[in-house]
Amino acid sequence: MNTTREHVFDELHSEGLLSEASYQKYREHQSAGLFSVHWELKTLLYLGVILLSGGFGIWVYRNIGSIGHQVILLSLVLVCAGCFFYCIRYGRSFSRNKIESPNTFFDYALLLACLSFITIIGYIQYQFHFFGERYGLATFIPMVVLFISAYYFDHLGVLSLGITNLAAWLGIAVTPIQLLRANDFDNDRIIFTGVFLGIVLMLAAFISVKYKFKKHFEFTYSNFGMHVLFVSVLAGMFHFEDIYLLWFLPCAGVSYFFYRRSLARKSFYIILVTTLYTYVALVYVAVRFVDSFIGTTTAALYAGFLYFIISAVAMVIFLIRMNRKLKAE
Repeated sequence: MNTTREHVFDELHSEGLLSEASYQKYREHQSAGLFSVHWELKTLLYLGVILLSGGFGIWVYRNIGSIGHQVILLSLVLVCAGCFFYCIRYGRSFSRNKIESPNTFFDYALLLACLSFITIIGYIQYQFHFFGERYGLATFIPMVVLFISAYYFDHLGVLSLGITNLAAWLGIAVTPIQLLRANDFDNDRIIFTGVFLGIVLMLAAFISVKYKFKKHFEFTYSNFGMHVLFVSVLAGMFHFEDIYLLWFLPCAGVSYFFYRRSLARKSFYIILVTTLYTYVALVYVAVRFVDSFIGTTTAALYAGFLYFIISAVAMVIFLIRMNRKLKAE
């Protein structure tokens, strides 16, 4: 049909019945092709699921006195069970490799099911104290369900939720009850736990590729692991002020590891993140050095400003050169 239509327009133009300007507009329109709204629709669907999940929370908060806990809980359970039933009914069988979604709605139904399940666990713990003071169970159970769902249904979004719950569970598990009640998370246990979690996530990324078990999960694991490791070692530098140089050593080691990784993967994103975190560490060391050996004199102030200007320019030049190098390779 398109070929016939083009032939008609060509004949009209050759016979002088179609002006040159109109013919050129037609040719430009044909060469432009169709405009894809795939990612726009996916973004709207994800936003809709998040807004719906948040709406459940607002609805629970505003109607807790008039509706009753049982009705609210039953509504959440029905939504969660209905979405999981749909995913089990129409989902494909498990595979170690990547599984394509059976339809567009499937991913969002699974995401809504998992978010509803998290809401249910949080609701029964907050309202009924179902787990008592064993707060770790309130994050451990959703974590297990999220990881199973992510691997069985092959969903990166649910995997991210599972990793987040893993971090929350580890943080609660190592934190004393009195610190949880006081909301005091300025504790060295959290820092060491963060370092441990970052290493675990990097090992999970390595295992995913090594044993070809959901290889496409590797980036999600390594991305979380990279940020958690950098944040943890930087927090160690800030928290342990007396031995900040000792914490700078693992920070330098982590930076070198991800620098080599960025070259191997030819990833500008990894080199960008690595450079920014390393820059923060170097700035902190420079500020402590100036404060310790020069003091707060006017000369120290000018030296600090000069360092910030030179280091910022050097960082930008380094990123530009690395971007060109990676593109060339």
